[in-house]
Amino acid sequence: MGRLSGKTALITGGNSGIGLATAKLMAQEGAKVFITGRRQGALTDALKEIGPLGVGIQGDVSKIGDLTRLAAELTAEKVKLDILFANAGAGTVLPIADVTEEHYYQIFDTNVKGVVFTVQKLLPVMNDGGSIVLNSSITESQGMEAFSMYSASKAAVRNLARGWASDLKPRKIRVNAVSPGVVITPGYSGLGMNDEQIKEYAKQSSAKTPAGRTGQPEEIAKAVLFLASDESSFVNAENLVVDGGLSLV
Repeated sequence: MGRLSGKTALITGGNSGIGLATAKLMAQEGAKVFITGRRQGALTDALKEIGPLGVGIQGDVSKIGDLTRLAAELTAEKVKLDILFANAGAGTVLPIADVTEEHYYQIFDTNVKGVVFTVQKLLPVMNDGGSIVLNSSITESQGMEAFSMYSASKAAVRNLARGWASDLKPRKIRVNAVSPGVVITPGYSGLGMNDEQIKEYAKQSSAKTPAGRTGQPEEIAKAVLFLASDESSFVNAENLVVDGGLSLV
């Protein structure tokens, strides 16, 4: 018996990186796992890795219409969620002098609006006593060069977990955040760095991190599994930092 046997989970952005690693782990632990993503091809490939307990639904969390359709599909199939991992995120990094309105909306539409309305639209199909996990970042508490817009969006996500834990108290739905450190995933190419810059960033981060390396998506997945499972039944409104000690030194 797995730790999530009989449970149903949904992971946004579950077709790659941390989302995919978490989907695979939750399926291994016995959960039926719905994943969403913008690209149907990537979803199809991800489902091959997840196995028979995986189901893909194409959609973009920054688009309210896609989220409404997602909720309608789950309702029509009489799906009731026990776990929601609002994982999808994006954002290029720019210094404040170069920030444009387009850049601002690109980040906040996915990282904040997407999280807000993912949770709102899916609450009616969640079971009471369920668990919501929001993907924040250690940047939410740091002042990193060129990361101001991205960091601000992730700080908002962390504080949504606090507020929603209170809002959902009557339904006994727990809401926590996870804040990964440097975990190199395909999403890093979207930050505006090329392969060499990503390698150099990983090298510099490893040198600063007490663990002496960057993290792996599977390590973040284990933290999400803990927050999603009954093992964390008395953990609520918390932010679990998984960064090898980087943010504490």
